[in-house]
Amino acid sequence: MLVAVAERDAYANLLLPVLLTGRGLTGRDAALATELAYGTLRGQGSYDAILAICSDRDLDRIDPPLRPVLRLGVHQLLATRVGAHAAVATSVDLARDVAGSRPAGFVNAVLRRVATRDLAAWLEIAAPSRAEDLIGHLSVRYSHPRWIVSALSEALGEDPADGLAETEAALSADGERPLVTLCAIPGLADAAELADGGARPARWSPFGAYLEEGDPAQIVAVAQGRAAVQDEASQLAALALARADAEGGPPLWLDLCAGPGGKARLLARLAEAAGARLLASDVRPHRARLVRAALVGAEGYGTLGSGTAGAAVSSRVAGAVTSGSGGTRAAPGVGVVVADGTVPAWRPGAFARVLVDVPCSGLGALRRRPEGRWRRSPEDVAALGPLQRALLGAALDSAAPGGVVAYVTCSPHVAETRDVVMGVVARRDNVRVLDAPAALPEVPDLRCPEPYGAFAQFWPHRHGTDAIFLALLRREG
Repeated sequence: MLVAVAERDAYANLLLPVLLTGRGLTGRDAALATELAYGTLRGQGSYDAILAICSDRDLDRIDPPLRPVLRLGVHQLLATRVGAHAAVATSVDLARDVAGSRPAGFVNAVLRRVATRDLAAWLEIAAPSRAEDLIGHLSVRYSHPRWIVSALSEALGEDPADGLAETEAALSADGERPLVTLCAIPGLADAAELADGGARPARWSPFGAYLEEGDPAQIVAVAQGRAAVQDEASQLAALALARADAEGGPPLWLDLCAGPGGKARLLARLAEAAGARLLASDVRPHRARLVRAALVGAEGYGTLGSGTAGAAVSSRVAGAVTSGSGGTRAAPGVGVVVADGTVPAWRPGAFARVLVDVPCSGLGALRRRPEGRWRRSPEDVAALGPLQRALLGAALDSAAPGGVVAYVTCSPHVAETRDVVMGVVARRDNVRVLDAPAALPEVPDLRCPEPYGAFAQFWPHRHGTDAIFLALLRREG
């Protein structure tokens, strides 16, 4: 898995379950493999700093097949209960398999040096001192690139000169294994049923429950598609849109970037409870198919066909959603189409509520996708900005006068969050920023630093969720 992540940009959370199944690993063996894989990815920055001390050559001069072997060995030595002799021996055997006998000797020598100290002692040596370079110290200590440390401190409103206590807490939380959070689909299941299956009710989401151990698929409601794995902040973002005070518009809701379908599955039921129907759209056909699968997986759901949305949908979106034009009729009024959100395939002002969960860097989900911290760069964040602004603008155009738009992204980076929202709002005279934290009064400490307190930001260290950003905007008449 580590090789696939490094060489093919594979996603660990998607690939690892396939590998475990293919190798027939279950129970404790699967748990160990998961810890070794995810732990190595989370600690990669710290481990590379330690390897730089213990090796007689720079990391970029070490043969690429040996780098994941070395990192895996360091993780076993410094962060698990695997015995030192076993960790070194198995790493040497693995190095011999992938690179031959001579490189295996190099791995043996490096890891024996690593084994002479524990992790805390190595970090004292490898990390710059707090006084000399606080950002650099936190970068090595908590295994994050420097630019991410700086981005988190800016989002939290902390100045390095005053210390970065909360930034350090946020970095530490990225290194913790997240709980599995479930979402009971309203009308089909509830949190009490999930609790009967071994989960405990979530703190804030009325649909949520935490599963501390075990396989979610063993819970009946999950197996039947009446509940699914979904981060609590993601559930609450959909709930906030449903609660927001919309002042007009037809009984139609829109999920503009719906793939892979988690929010659409919940939003469809919230729309139905409000007497509305949902159109779910995604530009990529395979993601639209995932949305369809998520909706069909819930008992009683159907979808429109996933063919490309064209002029027929553009001119008759209401008819398409209600009559099933171009596909099967959606049971509670749900349509799924393939369409470019920046060039909407529906008339302007067609929806009372719009969710736009934009593509982003994913920096808010580093607990679940630890490879993201090594895969992304500041340039990647900057490159996403035009698309995020275009999608938000299209979402506002799609909202009816008095309608509400929820701008959501799984990132705390200010360039993807409040900068995007404020930049779009500044160019329009018909948009009002609503108080997003007020839509979720049960959740504490959501407000962004002033003067951006109308925006909500979830944090792993505060809320135990992904770092999801939420802004609520009303299109005025």
